[in-house]
Amino acid sequence: MTVNQSGWRPEMQADAAGSNAAGLPPTATGNRALMLEEPLIFEIGSADRTGVDLEPAPAVTSRLGGLERGGEIGLPGLSEQETVRHYTRLSRQNYAIDLGLFPLGSCTMKHNPRLNEKVARLPGFADVHPLQPVATVQGALAVIHELGEWLITLTGMKAVAMSPKAGAHGELCGLLSIRAALEARGDARSVILVPASAHGTNPATAAFCGYKVENIPATPDGRVDVAALEARLGPDVAGVMITNPNTCGLFERELKQIADSVHDAGGFVYCDGANFNAIVGRVRPGDLGVDAMHINLHKTFSTPHGGGGPGSGPVVLSEALAPFAPLPFVEKRADGGFALIEEENAGEHHGSSFGRMVAFHGQMGMYTRALAYILSHGADGLRQVAEDAVLNANYVLRSLEDVLDAPFAASGPCMHEALFSDKNVAEGFSTLDIAKGLIDEGYHPMTVYFPLVVHGAMLIEPTETESKAALDQFIMALRSVAERAKAGDESLKGAPWYAPRRRLDETLAARKPVLVWEEPELEEAAE
Repeated sequence: MTVNQSGWRPEMQADAAGSNAAGLPPTATGNRALMLEEPLIFEIGSADRTGVDLEPAPAVTSRLGGLERGGEIGLPGLSEQETVRHYTRLSRQNYAIDLGLFPLGSCTMKHNPRLNEKVARLPGFADVHPLQPVATVQGALAVIHELGEWLITLTGMKAVAMSPKAGAHGELCGLLSIRAALEARGDARSVILVPASAHGTNPATAAFCGYKVENIPATPDGRVDVAALEARLGPDVAGVMITNPNTCGLFERELKQIADSVHDAGGFVYCDGANFNAIVGRVRPGDLGVDAMHINLHKTFSTPHGGGGPGSGPVVLSEALAPFAPLPFVEKRADGGFALIEEENAGEHHGSSFGRMVAFHGQMGMYTRALAYILSHGADGLRQVAEDAVLNANYVLRSLEDVLDAPFAASGPCMHEALFSDKNVAEGFSTLDIAKGLIDEGYHPMTVYFPLVVHGAMLIEPTETESKAALDQFIMALRSVAERAKAGDESLKGAPWYAPRRRLDETLAARKPVLVWEEPELEEAAE
């Protein structure tokens, strides 16, 4: 095998975008114009050189008890320029919201206003440390408290736990609060009911919390089968975890009836609030009987997915669950200052807390971004956020329902996301072919094969931040791919043709991933 100084190998040519497989002339480098081929960092650098000069380490007595490294670590050495170019080239092979519309359903990949980023980087927020004395972080505590007050107001709930780090972490917080409330009244129960239209993390969280999970089927129109749920209620049911709007992109119209039935049976209602952006400013879940609900700040209030540190999934709680919320929490004092309550019975609420979930409130970047987003919109603006999200999703649904099967289109308008299936594509073609074809059109694929209640599902969430012009271009691209699939265009089975890499064997990649780079054998490298 021949490897030159750039790390390019001849076999890359057949794998790179613009290869002969697409009927295009080859290039000597494997590059396709400004889309540059990039080898692994191990193939660019070598372990016998480094980009910096360091003085020899002085002899010291090891404190590792014989566990110190005995040989070279094997990391590649590169100059600063090589390192910068490598990671810049890799970054150009990623898709991002700053490149174009991100149609992932359920994930809510929307534009993050740069105002939020500027606020998150202000001194005092960006460099705050969790072990600072409380007197020195009063501004940070004020932000946490004000954001919590907004979340309580928008949801119509009694209290909020701000410490959970993500949606699934928030689910765990809500279920632990429910379990603590049941145990406090001497009524420990063992079963959580989860509708088929709920998010997949719901049953996983319930099982992790020690509950037995039982499924509740969906009706033909994609909503919870209320009769089946009510028939299963009994003294062993601790509660129900329901996603509203659900993963079919539909509002659960009978949620108040469901909540009343669950409460009458002695249980609690957990609402997965990941899709709150579809109803914020329009519906208060507390008015529908919800006892606990997590809110993904990145989905509803536009903080980046995983950007700037830990995520954030605050949990709002009803009056019945408020005393059992986790520690720590922020409380406003009579003198206008703020206290961080870290012990039970030290504050106004949370007298029977189930304990700590985390050591610190570590998501300052998430809090500041979310509060900046809320304050820049105001109550009326947040209402428009929900209205625009629903408008955009319905525009996508009605613009594509003639070329793609829309299983619940007859049920009326969708909420924030449009759901399609591969039901009417040509035999031998699938959702995967459509998704891969969309890559060649310059878009990240939509969410595929989820929710599971629809065969070959394609879930699209345009979000409220996309313009009509952007939606029209996306719709045109997806229509083109869908029409090719309906016509039996065999080239779709090889898509994507123009991506940095061709289609992978995804089953093999999932079951037998190759996660470690191994240097080629010496005799192979000498050829």
